[in-house]
Amino acid sequence: MAAEKTRRGNAVRRAARRWAAALCLLGLALGPAALPAAAQEGGAQLVPAQEGTTLSLPCRAAILVDQATGTVLYEKDADRRMPIASITKVMTLLLTFEAIHDGKLTLDIPVPVSEHAASMGGSQIWLEPGEHFTLDEMLRAICVSSANDAAVAVAELVGGTEEAFVARMNAKAAELGMADTTFKNACGLDTEGHLSTARDVAVMSRAILNECPEVLHYSGIWTDTLRGGETMLVNTNKLLRRYEGITGLKTGTTGGAGVCLSASASRDGLDLIAVVLGSNSSAERFDAATRLLDYGFANYEAAPLPDLAGRPLYLEVTGGAAADVPLDYSALPDRLLVPKGGAAALSAVVELPESAAAPLDKGGEVGRVTVQAGGAKVGSWPVYAGAGAARMDFDAAVRLMLESLL
Repeated sequence: MAAEKTRRGNAVRRAARRWAAALCLLGLALGPAALPAAAQEGGAQLVPAQEGTTLSLPCRAAILVDQATGTVLYEKDADRRMPIASITKVMTLLLTFEAIHDGKLTLDIPVPVSEHAASMGGSQIWLEPGEHFTLDEMLRAICVSSANDAAVAVAELVGGTEEAFVARMNAKAAELGMADTTFKNACGLDTEGHLSTARDVAVMSRAILNECPEVLHYSGIWTDTLRGGETMLVNTNKLLRRYEGITGLKTGTTGGAGVCLSASASRDGLDLIAVVLGSNSSAERFDAATRLLDYGFANYEAAPLPDLAGRPLYLEVTGGAAADVPLDYSALPDRLLVPKGGAAALSAVVELPESAAAPLDKGGEVGRVTVQAGGAKVGSWPVYAGAGAARMDFDAAVRLMLESLL
């Protein structure tokens, strides 16, 4: 009886694996705003924006990006190199959170203050040499008040010296593909050659939001205090009180950079990043960011992946010690970026062979899931082998024979 049940189960699975696995949820066509296919396939680099839309933005450069996919929804002179002021601290924060994730630092570790860190001008919390704050307190000072002295103190904690830390900042920028960025310090004060672009800032902002979402705990704080209430911290990102769905991130202002902002916001599962560089005033940067975010939320939405409930769960293996391997669909996203109202037009196709020859490695790509909208490709993701399958050899055959006799 057990053998018959197993045989029937295998037969059902094989039949399921042989079907073409096309799952279509057809609806209205998406219209002219369909997204480029590469937008939904990940990667640190940001894809080009669609052309045809012009926003009046009071700034020298700007970009609007979908956080989940990296799709550029709008850009203005996004590759123009210029100073970025305290938005620099996003990279300082990214490297610091990475050190915490790696177990090298804890939030309660004391951060010493050197003469060099205490000498920083601009926005600060007036650190004194020899003074100590916890890393948690320093992170609050950096994210809320954009404290340059705190940023340099933390950079020295993580890197040993600010110079060594800046080298790590540039190495991380290269790793992320920020080809037009050069860091010269850890806080963003105007220094010759300290330059980036709106596109690179978006790459950096997306990296910290995706890899270290705890940054929003800090950048979303409106007011706080240090030194037992003696030092007041007030967030420089006024959109926290003015814009629905704003989650945080970083402001920046210097004479060379002008007034800048990298802002993150979320509505109904859609997470956006708006970068504004080179505005003439704080009011203008917030106005530009608001226009970008309004445009994004008005024209796009995050749609659930089409239903794949009937997808094959196993792939037949030929010439292997195992008859089949489970399929791993973990690369598929939970949501897709689509033009507003476009979710009904999505369809998904599972592309798998009827069988695969051994040997197979666990985690190796064996198929793909492609999502379309009105015939246009929205995105494609790999399907992996959920287990390895060794090639059948004499030893494996003997082992299987012995196991069948037990």
